[in-house]
Amino acid sequence: MLEDKNQERTSLEKLGEFGLIDHLTKNFKINHKSTLKGIGDDAAVFDHTEKTVLTTDLLIEGVHFDLSYMPLKHLGYKAVMVNLSDVYAMNATATSITVSLAVSNRFPLEALEELYAGIALAAKVFNVDLIGGDTTSSSSGMLISITAIGEAKEKEITYRSGAKPNDLLVVSGDLGAAYMGLQVLDREKEVFKVNPNNQPDLSPYSYIVERQLKPEARKDIVELLKEMEVLPTAMIDISDGLSSEILHLCKSSKVGCNLFEEKIPLDPTVISACEEFNVDSTMVALSGGEDYELLFTISQNDFDKIKGNPSLTVIGHMTDEREGAYLVTRGNTKIELTAQGWNSFNSDN
Repeated sequence: MLEDKNQERTSLEKLGEFGLIDHLTKNFKINHKSTLKGIGDDAAVFDHTEKTVLTTDLLIEGVHFDLSYMPLKHLGYKAVMVNLSDVYAMNATATSITVSLAVSNRFPLEALEELYAGIALAAKVFNVDLIGGDTTSSSSGMLISITAIGEAKEKEITYRSGAKPNDLLVVSGDLGAAYMGLQVLDREKEVFKVNPNNQPDLSPYSYIVERQLKPEARKDIVELLKEMEVLPTAMIDISDGLSSEILHLCKSSKVGCNLFEEKIPLDPTVISACEEFNVDSTMVALSGGEDYELLFTISQNDFDKIKGNPSLTVIGHMTDEREGAYLVTRGNTKIELTAQGWNSFNSDN
C-alpha cells in the first residue's frame, strides 16, 4: 500500500496522445486469422466465419476500483477479465479487445506501462488480440473502457432466455471469495490510514484477496462443456451476486427456481473469513458479486455428463414461473430470493 516516492515519472505530455498509444501498444501482436487489421488505422477489420459476440464495460476509479490497494498491473488484467467473462457467458470464444483510457495528469507514463502490462498478460493468457482503443485526459482519476469481441456457432450461442422448468441450475467454482477479499482489503486500508508504518500480513487471506484483485474468467468451463458435449440452455456470469444472476435467468426465461443453500459451493477460507467478520456466508455468496464464475442451466438428461466434476456444482433446479424463485435453507425453509447484489447507482456501494 505504500507508494514509492522515488520512482521515475515521465509526463504523458512528452508523448502526446498518438505517441502514448504507439508506446503502450508496440509489443502487442496479432494472433487470430480473423483479425485482418488491428491497431494503426481508423478502425479494426476482422472476418469472423461464425456469429460475432460483443460486450463492453466501463470501470471508474473510486466506483469500481481503489488504487490504494489495487496494483495497476492487476487492474489491467481484471479489466480484461470482466469483459471476457461476458463473452464466455454467451458460450462463445473471445478473439479480440479494444481498450480506451482516460487519465488525469497525476499518472505518469510508468503507471500506464504497468496497467498495460496487466492487459498484455491477460491478452496472452486468454489468446485475444488488442485491436484498438483510445486515450484521453480526465479531470480526475482514471476511467477504463474495454470492449471484448468473440465468435460462436449460431446453434451454440447461449442466452439467458433458454431455461426450462426442471432444468438443473449449475455453477462453476466457488462463491463469495471476491467479496470477502474486498472486506479484508478495506479493513487493512483503514488500519493503514491510522498507522502508515503498518504493513499488513495478507498471507492468511491470499486466496480471497487474489479473487478480488486478479479474477480469472472461466474460459476453461466453456471448453469443458464442449468436451462433455453439454450445451447449456441458459447462462450468465456472476458479477453482481448469485441471487441477482438467478433472477436475471428467471426473468429472461420466464421460469422460477429452487436454490438449495446446502449446495452453494464455498471455499473454507471464505467460511473462516465470514466467521472473522461476523457475516453470514450464504448471504455473501448470494449478494457479494465479482466472482466471475459461470451460472447456467442444463437439461436433466445431461446430469450424468457433469456429475462428479470438481469444477461444477448443481445448486438447484428451475420451476414453473408461477412458483417463484426461492432459497431452500438447510432447515428446509423457503425464502424468496431478492436482488441484493452490486448496483453502481447505489450511493452506499
